[in-house]
Amino acid sequence: MEQRKLGSTGSTVSALGLGCMGMSEVYGPADRGESIAKIHAALDAGITLVDTGDFYAMGHNEMLVREALKEVPRDKVQISVKFGALRGPAGEFTGMDTRPAATRNFLAYSLQRLGTDYIDVYRPARLDPNIPIEETIGGIADLVKAGYIKHIGLSEVGSATIRRAHAVHPIADLQIEYSLIERGIERDILTTCRELGIGITAYGVLARGLISGHWSKDSGKTGKDYRLMTPRFQGSNLDANLALVEQLRAISAEIGATPAQVAIAWVAAQGKQIVPLVGARTRNRLTEALGAAKVTLTPAHLAVLATAFPPDVAAGTRYAAEQMAHLDSEKPATA
Repeated sequence: MEQRKLGSTGSTVSALGLGCMGMSEVYGPADRGESIAKIHAALDAGITLVDTGDFYAMGHNEMLVREALKEVPRDKVQISVKFGALRGPAGEFTGMDTRPAATRNFLAYSLQRLGTDYIDVYRPARLDPNIPIEETIGGIADLVKAGYIKHIGLSEVGSATIRRAHAVHPIADLQIEYSLIERGIERDILTTCRELGIGITAYGVLARGLISGHWSKDSGKTGKDYRLMTPRFQGSNLDANLALVEQLRAISAEIGATPAQVAIAWVAAQGKQIVPLVGARTRNRLTEALGAAKVTLTPAHLAVLATAFPPDVAAGTRYAAEQMAHLDSEKPATA
């Protein structure tokens, strides 16, 4: 698989990364054996970047990753971990805590659950409104000096925050949603990251399955699937968005690939500093996603896709209003 560098200071990783959140929660029940087999299949296919979060099912996801990687030489895989999100015993999210003392605590638990001496990329999951980003990054930088972390990343923050963080310690990459129907990063964040030499690990490249070509109005009705509570998967928004998928299906047929493969390839084609994260729930879907690495989009293909999927084409916001309000990345850029 093609290799890409996470920014000017980060590691060299596979051109596609594996997002593991859906193996533990959020999209309904997941099969443990299938999830571990899927991680093995991803590694066999050349994926080296594995992304998780300490709050994914309250540590379950990290322990799952540990089990899957127990026979894999540590230097053959890069582990990216998000931290800082607080949850209650019922699973509810209750805020963020990225104080240096809390960060050390979160890290200690992650190292234990993952069974490793260090984490390749460590990042606050969201901006903590109560702690200056300089204090958060300074605390992580101390852990870099101590050898527990290789690189510092960010997640869902805006240009001003990126600049402030990068002034304290080099930032390897920003994790943020980016897809054919979610292009908010293009307003100014992508330019900022390119200027500073910061890579992008793009999640939601299939808009949580919405533009995969496999979602229908009857999908997700069995089991607890949080997507059904988000605006893009509801009512007339869903109808409009599924109509967009039919356009993507027609374009993909002309290219000779599936809608999912074209959608992933489009994100990868937006720059060599961008690494799409694929989060397939089964090995069959993973195999399909990996096929995106073999899809070459010509300038003509990209032009057709640009016409069909202009910025802000999606109906509905990517998160519910309460969550959108907490996204630093959604705040207007300041001069």
